[in-house]
Amino acid sequence: MKVAVGASSFSDSSDKAITLLLEKGIEVVKNPYKRRMTEDEIIKHLSDADGLLAGLEPLNENVFRQAPHLRAVARIGIGMDNVDQEAARRYGIKISNTPDGPTQAVAEMTLTNLLTLIHEVLPSNEDVHNGVWKKRIGRSVRGIKVFVIGYGHIGRKTAELLELLGAEVLIYDKYNEAASTCSLEKGLQTADAVTLHVSGNREVIGVREMEFMKEGVILLNSARGTVVNENALYDNLMSGKIAGYWGDALWQEPYYGKVCECRNAILTPHICTYTTTCRESMETEAVQNLLRDLGV
Repeated sequence: MKVAVGASSFSDSSDKAITLLLEKGIEVVKNPYKRRMTEDEIIKHLSDADGLLAGLEPLNENVFRQAPHLRAVARIGIGMDNVDQEAARRYGIKISNTPDGPTQAVAEMTLTNLLTLIHEVLPSNEDVHNGVWKKRIGRSVRGIKVFVIGYGHIGRKTAELLELLGAEVLIYDKYNEAASTCSLEKGLQTADAVTLHVSGNREVIGVREMEFMKEGVILLNSARGTVVNENALYDNLMSGKIAGYWGDALWQEPYYGKVCECRNAILTPHICTYTTTCRESMETEAVQNLLRDLGV
């Protein structure tokens, strides 16, 4: 039996997950490119594979049609927007993901970047490196209103950490009215910081939504780049309407776009889940899912 690996960093920080496969006598073929594979590359990679440990490579009907031995795909992570699940069902391919593994790491990263932005860490660091001794006044998390959009595993954990620090948390989830404490419009109008934990690629924060926001708001995005309108974000960062932005999953990856020009934007290369604990947990869970679905 052969398992292909799409995730570019699989087993880089821990061999626990790959050992589970090797102990079963399974051949493991890792991603040879050490980056996200293209459609043609993943088709070639899957030519005789029985299972796939998936990253963010495109997994559509064309890919599944040209992978005659493929019986199971285990996504290492939460997001499934790169997987055509309906096509997978038609080809009899079982699909799984790891919804719990990233929760703590992504929530921690969100809080890290909120604190970095409201405490003026970036400009203060730049001042000192440039020989400028300037004491900037920041804000505390205690007492600020933080609007959490999307209240799944990560949204809930982020809200929990924020409340421990004394923030007033507002919640909106399009698919969970019971958890929502306000409407999208009301939350945007009143929040000092907005953090996005939605699923999918559909735009949530566009020109209209940014018009609702308070002057000097902080915007945090651990979801997908496309849920925020790139051009509108650039304009609002440049004007200062949005005082600071953090995004981890960007509009294109690698990203070299216009938001790189904004000194008040923190842009990280899709590394929210890149902690040793998180990677080991997600990889191990994905392997266990794959073995289950392959009947091993």
